Amino acid sequence: MGNWLTVCSADDLTPNAGICAKVEDNQVAIFYCKRNDKLYALSNYDPIGKANVMSRGIIGSLSGEPYVASPLYKQHFHLETGECLEEPSHQLHKFEIRRQGKQVQVLSPAA
Repeated sequence: MGNWLTVCSADDLTPNAGICAKVEDNQVAIFYCKRNDKLYALSNYDPIGKANVMSRGIIGSLSGEPYVASPLYKQHFHLETGECLEEPSHQLHKFEIRRQGKQVQVLSPAA
């Protein structure tokens, strides 16, 4: 089952944009993709730019796959896996996320 933590309300989300939430000791970038009505949660830390900025990235799709572009050096990270398109040796940690009514919840990394 795991420990699901409420991080925000669905009303706090802006379609096709990200927000940052603190989940225990982790900064988590949360994205709401309106096109497919899905939520994604990845580490907010850009391993190439070495800064917590991913929630400010621009989301879109490449070849029909959902990506977020880093606001620093523009590498594309797959929203479902966290893998970097241009530099596969870099990957963002993926967090499990769900909507429970109006609550947006992230599974505790310790779960």
